[in-house]
Amino acid sequence: MEATSTHRLIFLTFLLLCTTDQVLPAGVTVSPSRSQFFKGDSVSLSCEEDNSSAGWTVRRNTITETRTQCGDKWGKPAGSTCTITYLIPSDSGVYWCEWREGAASSSIQLTVTGGSVILQSPVLPVMEGDDVTLSCHTKTAPSNLEAVFYKNGSVIRTEPAGHMTLHHVTSSDEGLYRCSISGHGESPSSSISVSGQQDKENVQLGV
Repeated sequence: MEATSTHRLIFLTFLLLCTTDQVLPAGVTVSPSRSQFFKGDSVSLSCEEDNSSAGWTVRRNTITETRTQCGDKWGKPAGSTCTITYLIPSDSGVYWCEWREGAASSSIQLTVTGGSVILQSPVLPVMEGDDVTLSCHTKTAPSNLEAVFYKNGSVIRTEPAGHMTLHHVTSSDEGLYRCSISGHGESPSSSISVSGQQDKENVQLGV
C-alpha cells in the first residue's frame, strides 16, 4: 500500500510540473526541517523569494486532494506561511508555493506516519559531493538507538547510534531510504535526490 501511495504522489508531482506556467527561484521551506513527521506533530511551511514573499501561497497535492490551498480545510495561513498544528497521515503529500498569477516554486514531499519510527532526511535535493546524515528516530524513546538503514528495499548497514552518514554523495546515492529500530518498527520511505554543481545556487539543504 505504501508503494501504491508513493506512485500516486509521483504522478501528482508530474501533474504539478506539467500544469504550472513556469518555475521561479522561490522555494518552500519547512520548519522543523525534515521530510517525515509523526501523527500529532506540527509543521510550518513558508514561501521564500529573493526579493519578497508577498503574493505566494502554499498549495498541496495529496491522495485525496489536488492543488488545494492552505486555509481550504487544512492549515492556517499567515501571509506566505502555512502552519499545520496537528498532522495526520492524510496530510502526506507534495507541497509547493504558488504565485498569485499561477507560477510555482520547486516542490517538496512530506510524509506523516501513525507509526512509531521516522527517518530524518533532507527535504530538498542535496548537493553532489556533500555529506548527508540520516537519523532514525522513535516517537518516545531516545534518538540514539541502534537502527538498520535500507536503500531501495535492501539493507545498507546497521548503525549502533541510529545515525548514518553518506559521504561525498553522487547520483548513485539517489533512491528510497528507510530505517527500522528493533522493538519499535520501521519508518516510511523517503526519496533522496542529488543535484549537480550547476544547480548549486538553486538548492537548499534540509538536513
